[in-house]
Amino acid sequence: MASYIARRKFLATLVGGAAAAWPLAARAQQAGKVPTIGFLGPTTRAAWDRWTPAFIQRLGELGWIEGRTIAIQYRWAEGSAERMEEIAAELVRLKVDVILTGGTAALAAKQATATIPIVIAVATDMLGMGIVASLARPGGNITGLSLQSPDLAGKRLELLREIIPELKRITVMAHVDYPAAVLEVGEVRTAAGVLGLSVEPLEIRRVEDIVPAFGALGSGTQALYVCGSALLFANYLRINILSAAARLPTIYASREGVVAGGLMSYGANVPSMFRRSAELVDKILRGATPGDLPVEQPTKFDLVLNLTTAKALGLDIPPMVLARADEVIE
Repeated sequence: MASYIARRKFLATLVGGAAAAWPLAARAQQAGKVPTIGFLGPTTRAAWDRWTPAFIQRLGELGWIEGRTIAIQYRWAEGSAERMEEIAAELVRLKVDVILTGGTAALAAKQATATIPIVIAVATDMLGMGIVASLARPGGNITGLSLQSPDLAGKRLELLREIIPELKRITVMAHVDYPAAVLEVGEVRTAAGVLGLSVEPLEIRRVEDIVPAFGALGSGTQALYVCGSALLFANYLRINILSAAARLPTIYASREGVVAGGLMSYGANVPSMFRRSAELVDKILRGATPGDLPVEQPTKFDLVLNLTTAKALGLDIPPMVLARADEVIE
């Protein structure tokens, strides 16, 4: 009898351990529901309209069909830091299985939970922002993709100089309450020093600061470098209208700034990062621990030019720059 009880205890322990190791997807299905992804968008649905479908498509290729084998709770913060915090807290209350986010909202997600897995689709510098302790072994509940490339700032300035050979002075617009943007400003200053350029900072803390900032521009500024952040992303059109009025060429990290009327952008191919993020979510739903998945860096970068804007500014794009462009908007 004692032997029988011992065997029962052993089997119970074995089964309990196996249940704890089941993938999130299996546990959710056993509970009678499909796994849920909390989608925390830092800007607007329209702003991410090229990126979200890339994520959904890759999920589908991996067997996760929205509305059938996976549920997605979409939330959009529209560039508001307060709204990001509210949404992150809401997703925690909903007990989603994974949070997918990016950019400015990454910090809000990290602060909201230390247990729900978080996949960051795109971030400027996850290490420098303190989101992870290591790229190789992030630890905790977070993984994703991070640009981690100070060279990008230098590359953008070199491209500006190719188009504006007489370039001597630039203005750098940054949302200074966003740590990654502050880091990027430092990278721009370093790269500008190497190229012999002077830099004028343009600090933005809220939407209402954008228009007055242009009125305070120093004389002699020849171009505007716009650092990435959700707040500025949501206001690219406004920034470009004001830049056009000031006869300032603009350069961005993402294509969206050029589509909104900016001169050029150079940065990671974001849709490919969202596809890779779907693969990380898939791994987590199948049992992987986020902290054991290395933070990855993008491998594809795009140069996008707006020839309509160049013409309006009286700029001739050199043939060699045109030849290197991945996309030309006319």
